[in-house]
Amino acid sequence: MKLKAKFGISGSFSRLSGMLIGLAFALLCSLPLAPLDAQTADAGAEALLIRDVRMIDFSGAAPAISDGVSVLVRGGNIAAIGADAETEAPDDVRIVEGNDRTILPGLYDMHVHIWDEAELGSYLAHGVTTVRNLSGMPFLLPMRDRVEAGQLAGPRILTSGPILNGSGPNAQPNHQIVDTPEDARAAVRTHFETGYRRIKVYSNLSRASYDAIRDEAAALGMRITGHTPEGVREPGMPQERPFNIAFDELLDDDFETIEHVESIVWHGLRNRQDEDAARALAQRIAAAAVPVDATLVAFANLYRVAESEGAYLSREGTDLLNPFISAMEAPQYERWSAEDAERAAGQLAFFQTVTRIFQEEGVSIVAGSDSGIFTNIPGVSLHDELDLMVEAGLTPYQVMQTATVNAAQALGEAERVGRIAPGFRADLILVEGDPLADIGVLREPAAIIANGRFIDAEERAQLIEASAQTDYDRTAANVLAALAAQGSEVPGQ
Repeated sequence: MKLKAKFGISGSFSRLSGMLIGLAFALLCSLPLAPLDAQTADAGAEALLIRDVRMIDFSGAAPAISDGVSVLVRGGNIAAIGADAETEAPDDVRIVEGNDRTILPGLYDMHVHIWDEAELGSYLAHGVTTVRNLSGMPFLLPMRDRVEAGQLAGPRILTSGPILNGSGPNAQPNHQIVDTPEDARAAVRTHFETGYRRIKVYSNLSRASYDAIRDEAAALGMRITGHTPEGVREPGMPQERPFNIAFDELLDDDFETIEHVESIVWHGLRNRQDEDAARALAQRIAAAAVPVDATLVAFANLYRVAESEGAYLSREGTDLLNPFISAMEAPQYERWSAEDAERAAGQLAFFQTVTRIFQEEGVSIVAGSDSGIFTNIPGVSLHDELDLMVEAGLTPYQVMQTATVNAAQALGEAERVGRIAPGFRADLILVEGDPLADIGVLREPAAIIANGRFIDAEERAQLIEASAQTDYDRTAANVLAALAAQGSEVPGQ
């Protein structure tokens, strides 16, 4: 059965222009493969001995701090810590003097949208060593493998398949539309056969289609994440009548994470700014042990554009945004530049309050930025997210847990990633100062270790510079290939 599918660049615009699609089609036929990065596949095999660092462990309710520690990295993993690191270091080890800097696990960004390989450097340069991409496209799978092989500088990439949604008010052009259980099951099987291992669901899915996705994904061992499905939207929902699928029905469906506090307020609270109801909801989410990806920065950036009447769109760092995507976002830039800033400020304040309540009630919060769409800058926006959580009332320690151990736990990899311990993956950052006192020191790491490969300040600067050279034409080709893979008709052709 052929699936009905639509495609676009992000959830914030309605269609691609025929001119750009025509360009993408030509490029798809003519572009050579991009050259591999200069590093070799065994770059992570270099042994590193990092001496005299202050180490923080995030696995407990309070920080465990060790001073004057040495860390031995070998073969992409942490081989030893402390005295054992010195005695087990091979003769040809590369020594890195920490000079009492703080060493931390590399950061996770649990919600990104990647459009071109050039964007990867900005994540890595800002200490993000793992990203979870939540809108799959065909180019991402081989790119993921190139990063893991050391052929391309970037964070470790986890990715869902294309977003599965039903027809309705929240259908976007980049969503694969599945309006029957048969189409839904077929879509999940196709995603699995393509190589995806997680499914992203969206709010318009009918009960029958969502149930089919959930059951097929479980049979194949795939995880589900995304927006909680609401069922068919009918007049009067949600203020006058409840959604067809109640939010609480989904809490025992083993979501990897539920995305966006603002979406939870919409579905779980029926868009009411009610702190008592939010606390009761938090208690139910905590009892179900479902992690929440807050993504406060996604709405905060909408507010900041409105508050500045568009000036925020030209702030420092926006040269790291993909120009192809920015061109497609122009209608949303115009819309939000004229939005009611006072109303948006009130909404943002409530979303931050809900995030604090979730933390207080024991909900596991993970950090995501929705980078890659609107004006959410790769790498930078994760730090904006961390700042917003501190503003919401979380401690810096709690916030750093969201981007390390909490994320690893949500992904089922807490025994091998997200901490500094022997046998764990060597994804690490070195920072000046004390992040427990000032989380802002995470923004400019002195060094990054990604899968065992050391990146110093000079290379970090080069990664940022290269990230501003996103290939417009290659992005267009990536988009068209994704459209073709979903069997969609090409607009304007």
